Parts: sequence; structure tokens; C-alpha cells
Amino acid sequence: MADIAAEVGIKAILEQLGIEELNNGASTGGKWFKTRGERIDSVSPVDGKLIASVQAATEADYEAVILKAQEAFKEWRMIPAPKRGEIIRQLAERIRFYKEPLGKLVSYEMGKSLQEGLGEVQEMIDICDFAVGLSRQLYGLTMHSERPGHRMYEQYHPLGIVGIISAFNFPVAVWNWNTALAWVCGDVCVWKPSEKTPITAIACQQITKEVFDANGVPEGVSNLVIGGPEIGKLMAEDTRVPLVSATGSTRMGKSVGAAVGARLGRSLLELGGNNAIIITPSADLKMVVPGAVFGAVGTAGQRCTSTRRLIIHEEIYDKVKEALVSAYKQIKIGDPLDQSNHVGPLIDKAAVDMYLNALKEAVAEGGNILVEGGLLTGAGYESGCYVKPAIVEAENHFKIVQHETFAPILYIMKYSGGVENAIKLQNGVPQGLSSAIMTNSLKESEAFLSQAGSDCGIANVNIGTSGAEIGGAFGGEKETGGGRESGSDAWKVYMRRQTNTINYSDSLPLAQGIKFEL
Repeated sequence: MADIAAEVGIKAILEQLGIEELNNGASTGGKWFKTRGERIDSVSPVDGKLIASVQAATEADYEAVILKAQEAFKEWRMIPAPKRGEIIRQLAERIRFYKEPLGKLVSYEMGKSLQEGLGEVQEMIDICDFAVGLSRQLYGLTMHSERPGHRMYEQYHPLGIVGIISAFNFPVAVWNWNTALAWVCGDVCVWKPSEKTPITAIACQQITKEVFDANGVPEGVSNLVIGGPEIGKLMAEDTRVPLVSATGSTRMGKSVGAAVGARLGRSLLELGGNNAIIITPSADLKMVVPGAVFGAVGTAGQRCTSTRRLIIHEEIYDKVKEALVSAYKQIKIGDPLDQSNHVGPLIDKAAVDMYLNALKEAVAEGGNILVEGGLLTGAGYESGCYVKPAIVEAENHFKIVQHETFAPILYIMKYSGGVENAIKLQNGVPQGLSSAIMTNSLKESEAFLSQAGSDCGIANVNIGTSGAEIGGAFGGEKETGGGRESGSDAWKVYMRRQTNTINYSDSLPLAQGIKFEL
């Protein structure tokens, strides 16, 4: 097998990003802590080789980081928002400088294609650019008071410490979705990345440190704490962390949400998706096939917006099925850093086992394997993490179809009658993240987008379920958690709202005309 790490210069990339062979697992931006937790090895799913090792943070390390973050917040919040925005603008420029090496590192550590790795870094740049403009648009409201000589307005203030728990599938972008907005709003951040992708997290911390040091940003504004679920638990239960933004499984989100809710804190949850594309008789197959295939197999099916289900009208079912089977024959699986390949590996062997078990369950429930899946072995697949994208004819009520499997398995099913029947099927799962309809009928598209249409946080017409732009708020409903990140007015999540009334008269009238005479 070729030495992929050597071919793409991973060692040189790590050096360029300022990452040594062994790293400690906690940082407040100004320094790395001498942590004493368990050693975490970052092993690439691409070739099964060790990238680097990290010493995990302990509870004592977490405590030290929180104290430093509290101290930094007092200074950071007083810097004018446009000045904070200027620092984020410089961060965007620095990320642009590192786009290629960081994109390669994302691809090698996580396993997504190089184009997707570069695209994820571009998302970081885009959200920083968005945040720069936002720094001059943190608007409140003014309103008229019922009392003479009074005025009222609303304003927004930073919350304090924002805790970020991110998943392996977007190891850098989701962190920056949160930090770019939180920093501009005047918050400080404490990040617990996935223990499956710690090296990209360290790279982000190093890049941020370059910019923050050059601008005299207080130590403790950008914080990193690497560790397992115990760190996330500490964060969720910590009353000093008013907002916890958590991305991951529904199971994880329920645990975080319960812990944060028990102390009346705020949680921003981005959890599981079970996303469907409805394909109506008027759909253009030239758009259907690439949209469905990329949605199903992009990032090896490890996106929260990955397409899990196709709901196809019976009139065109056989035609669509034939086109999909033909398209799947053209998919190339292998080293994701080789741009001729479409699909890379799953994150680890545990994910492979989950994928294989899901296929077994689908068959046991009566599903028909249309495109056979399975584990790939032999030259180029020595890591044991490469699988074949599969298509299964199934029913929406199957237990396995109701569940989100983070792997390239696409379930296809028929619907008959009007589009309302397809919408009912699409909505008939516990999750509510992303949805799409392929149609050239104005009536069908409007029905899909209406109050009685898709119950998801994202609803698209004539594009797939995967691939959101940062300009719109990202998130979903039901078991997806209800959170919103990225664009639109998602910035308000990171701030506290305050109503102000000012009396500039010489009297003290009470609201609602109440009289209180002394």
C-alpha cells in the first residue's frame, strides 16, 4: 500500500500548522497545559496509520480553563463589536492562507474527500466573513412608551462562556460556525472536539492563536479542552457556562439537554437527521440522480444532512430505480485525498459494524437489497473502514428506517396519489433536519413548503438535502433538537436580551395607569 501520509506531506502539514508529534490536551490560547489524562491516538481511517497522539485533559485542567475564560470575558466583552469583527476578518485571512493544508488534514483525519475537506475550510472562511458584517449589525429595537417622558428600547449583551461540543464529521466548520458568531457577540468559547478528530482541533487553535496574539486578545477567549464524554458532562452541568452548543447524536443531545436544562441553562442542539427527498412525476431526472447520489454517499453518508430516504412516485419508481443503480456503478471508493475517488472511509471500525448491522436489520425486516453493500478489503482498503454504498428497497415504518444510520445506506420507497401522501411519509420519522422535493409543479413545491408541508428545519426544492449555505440558519426540529446555527439571526442565541426603559421627565407615572400615592 502506498504511504498516503508521505504522498500528501502530512508531516509537513502538521509542522506548517504548528503541530508537534505529541500535544497536550488543553489550551487557553496563550499556552498548552501539561495535561495528565489518558492518551488519545488519532488514527487515520484512510490508511489506519497514527497521525499524532494527544494527552487528554482532566477535570482539573477543565477547571483551570473555565477560570481563565471567566477572566478573559470581562475584558473581551468591553471591546467594541466592530473591533472584534476586525479580528475575525484577520482570522478569515489566516484560514485562507492555510486552506489547502488544513483541508488535507481534515480529509486525512476524518476520511472525507479532499474536495469536501477544502469545502469545509471554505465554510470557516465564509462564516468569518459573515460575522465581520454582523459585528456592525447587532441590532436591538426601539418602541414607544405609554408613559409620557419615557422611551423604551431593547438591546443584546454577550452571555459569557459558550461551551462547544462538536462531532467528528465536520471537525472544523461547526466549531467556527459557533465561535465566529460568539466572539463577535462578545462571548468567549470553550471547545470540546470529538476525540476521534483531535488534531484538526489543535490546528484550529494554533491558527487562531496566531491572529489573537497579533491583536493582543486576552488569553482565555479561545479555549480547547480535548477529552471524552466526561468533559462534555462537566460542561453541560457547569452553571458558569450559560450556553452549551452540542452537535452529535440524538442520544447525546438528550443527555446534554437534560443536564443543561436541569440548571436552567441554554442549549443549542444540532442532532440526528433522517432526511428524505420526495420525487414526483414531473421531476427532472438529470437533477434527481446527482442530487440523490451525492446526498447519500457524500462524506460516506456521515453528514447529519445526508439523504437517507427517497420517496418516489409509483409512476416513475422503476425509471428512477434504474437510473440510481446505474449511477451507483460509477461510484469510485478509495483514498479520499485522490480526487478521482467519490467516497472515502467511515470514521472507524465501530462505524463499519453499525453499517453492517443496519443492512442485516433491513433485510430481516423485509427489505430488498438493490445495490449490495459490504466491507471492502484488499489493496488500498487496509484500514478496514471502507464500505460500499448500498441501496435498499424498504418501507418507511421499518424500525431501521426510522433510525439514523451514519453510513452510506439509501432506503427507497414508493408513494401513490398526491404529494400530500409523500409529505406524510417524509414527516413520519422522529427526526426533522433536512428535506427536499424534486418537482416542476408549482402546486407541489408550494404544498411542500406550506404549514402542512415539510416539518423539517430545512426544506429545499429541486436541490438535495445535503449542502447548506452559511447565509441561512441551520438546524432542525423534533429529535434534531431545535437549534439554529450559522446565518440569519442565529447570532441572538449567543446573547442575552434586555429591555430598557428611560424616564426623562420630572414625574414618576406607573404603567397601566396605576396610582400609588404616598
